[in-house]
Amino acid sequence: MNANTDPRLAQSWSEELRATFLLAWPLVVAQVAQNALYTTDVIMMGWLGFEYLAAGTLATAFFTPFLLLGGGIVGAVAPLVAQALGARQIKQVRRTVRQGFWACILLATLLFPLIWNIRPLLLLAGQDPELALLAEGYMQIAVLTLYPGLGLFAIRSFLSALGTTQVILYVTVAGVIVNAAGNYLLMFGHFGLPRLELRGAAITTVVTNFVMFGLLLAYALRHRRYRRFNILARFWRPDWQRLKQIFRIGTPIGLMLLAEVGMFAVAAIFIGWLGTAQLAAHAVALQCASFAFMVPLGLSMASTVRVGLAFGAQSPAAVGRAGWTAMALGVGFMAITATLFLTMPDVFVRLFLDPADPGNAAALALAATYLLLAGLFQLVDGAQVVAAHVLRGLNDTKIPMVVALFGYWGVGMPTALFLGAEERLAGVGVWIGLAVGLAFVAVVLTARFAMRERLGLLDPRRMITGS
Repeated sequence: MNANTDPRLAQSWSEELRATFLLAWPLVVAQVAQNALYTTDVIMMGWLGFEYLAAGTLATAFFTPFLLLGGGIVGAVAPLVAQALGARQIKQVRRTVRQGFWACILLATLLFPLIWNIRPLLLLAGQDPELALLAEGYMQIAVLTLYPGLGLFAIRSFLSALGTTQVILYVTVAGVIVNAAGNYLLMFGHFGLPRLELRGAAITTVVTNFVMFGLLLAYALRHRRYRRFNILARFWRPDWQRLKQIFRIGTPIGLMLLAEVGMFAVAAIFIGWLGTAQLAAHAVALQCASFAFMVPLGLSMASTVRVGLAFGAQSPAAVGRAGWTAMALGVGFMAITATLFLTMPDVFVRLFLDPADPGNAAALALAATYLLLAGLFQLVDGAQVVAAHVLRGLNDTKIPMVVALFGYWGVGMPTALFLGAEERLAGVGVWIGLAVGLAFVAVVLTARFAMRERLGLLDPRRMITGS
């Protein structure tokens, strides 16, 4: 079938808009639900006491970058499956998913001992010994999450590439319910169960991830639409070429995610040097910005699939429509949140800090100021995440990784460190540094997609080499 008549490819901008929206909205809501899952943990840890919340937060902050690194690598399954579907190479879909699971097992096994030894690493970083001990008790159970957690990245990538995103939403919502119920029972010892506190939260985290992975895997194996892919056929048969391709394309994605997460983590350290009120205000503003970020993040995941499908079908026009439609949707939504943050920051910060408490006055004022700056970087934050995912649909990950590393750490962090000094702009300077780093990455990656033909990014050989 000619690419131009392939029914899976939109033939107009309006068709592409509809196709992207239908694919993206369950992913957007699922991202919000995933955010709610972690928020539930934070709230219930807080019910145990501030020391448990501090230890749980410390452990999660240590664990999350490793999970995202592995998830980014396994995330290469999405563009590879989409490209195989676009090229009508069904066997390649099975090869990719099978080796995606191999990559999950390999990465989880390699990361396991590093995360298991969290306490000496936290002590080396100067953390409180009692908190390090509590964090170790939590993490030495929660580390098992690596296996189903990375498996979730692989199976979600497969289903997303096939245009099946609503089931991801349903399973994520189910995960939120299982997680909340498990925490209630095991953390606090209700209904005759032992009170396990942080260990109970860790057990629930592991069980929730296994339940979510099991549900999605069962769906993929049993649904009549997907049985034909037979993704676990000859599972133990190695396919070194495809496994190498997943790591070649996925490793830059993982490192890019790690660089971005690291930038925000170090920014929190910079602001922590300025005082407790500044750090509390930063946390409030960042939570608001992170919540808004879930929408372009979900859109960007859909954009990888839409661009990958068009790339696999070798339709340059469809690649352009898919990429620019996703950019318009992502930036358009962030323009709305930017307007809200700029015009009514007080409304948002008061959701987190009680204005009736005189002790919150300084933090409230600072949070409102930081949220104004968050409003300014909404547009570039949306643009950079969509641009990165659009390029992933073309197997273009190495150069975007270099751009991100330089933008976040060569531009953003030095600016934040310089302007964030107490004698200069303090916390405002740190947020300006974040905005500058994101803006650099957004401009360069958007320009790279605009120049995709001139740079040879549409060469069909890239589907094989990923370089």
